[in-house]
Amino acid sequence: MEKVMNSGNVAIETYKNIESGLTIRPCSFRRETIMNIVVCIKQVPETSEVEVDPVTGVLKRDGVESKMNPFDLYALETALSLKEKHGGKVSVISMGPPQAEAVIREAYMMGADEGVLMSDRRFAGADTLATAYTLAQGIKRLGDFDLIVTGMQTTDGDTAQVGPGIAELLEIPHVAYVRRVHDSYPDRLLVEQDMADTYEVVEVSCPCLITVTKEVNVPRLPSYRKKLETKDKPITVWSMDDLEECDETSCGLKGSPTQVERIFPPEVNVEKTVLRGTGEELGKAVYEKLKELRFV
Repeated sequence: MEKVMNSGNVAIETYKNIESGLTIRPCSFRRETIMNIVVCIKQVPETSEVEVDPVTGVLKRDGVESKMNPFDLYALETALSLKEKHGGKVSVISMGPPQAEAVIREAYMMGADEGVLMSDRRFAGADTLATAYTLAQGIKRLGDFDLIVTGMQTTDGDTAQVGPGIAELLEIPHVAYVRRVHDSYPDRLLVEQDMADTYEVVEVSCPCLITVTKEVNVPRLPSYRKKLETKDKPITVWSMDDLEECDETSCGLKGSPTQVERIFPPEVNVEKTVLRGTGEELGKAVYEKLKELRFV
């Protein structure tokens, strides 16, 4: 079964059984020589046992072991693979406290060419909208790009909203939940999108943004040789004052229309009830229990 839709810069083909016998015709567009790619990465807690600030409702990250958001590893691998095919440059950008430089160092060890950390107390406490706005301002400052790649979500938020938010703010097309890059050209991509109950093959014009799932590739390991080569490689740090068009009221807590009222660990309930009897007796017992709990 096939359905074709065209909308602006995006052409979509939907297949109900894409895994069996799908044939993709290569794009017939002119191939250029380079592709400049920006990858958004984030430092997240390495454990789920973190404290929450009772006043702001945000996670307390100080003193907590951290790592690169796992989904961002797949985004970085996607970018590095495209760079190997087309040439060009891979830039990584992150927003966070000074210790977030560690994930940029890790990106260098995987092959990223340059890294920017956006660090300012005025960025703190941002929700997904304020985060997307701040990252969009940083990407504008980076200059021309052909593609932005993000992980589909972060493990400390799980909203999957920041990537599409960046694209909307930059007014570029985007495709979320990309599970495969079928073909790539610096002026457009042919990608496969996971739509839960089906897959869509999407052709999208560059510059654009894609968010990727864990199915898209297998990330390479950091290189010890690159670690030595990049140990003195500079990391650019920008504050709000370095962003010419940045509106302070759109950043951090001030720019966050959503506020977390309360974050708490789920209660552990190990109580159980064992029912025995005939089918009719069990059915009646279950009904009475649900009635007692006011579920029916």
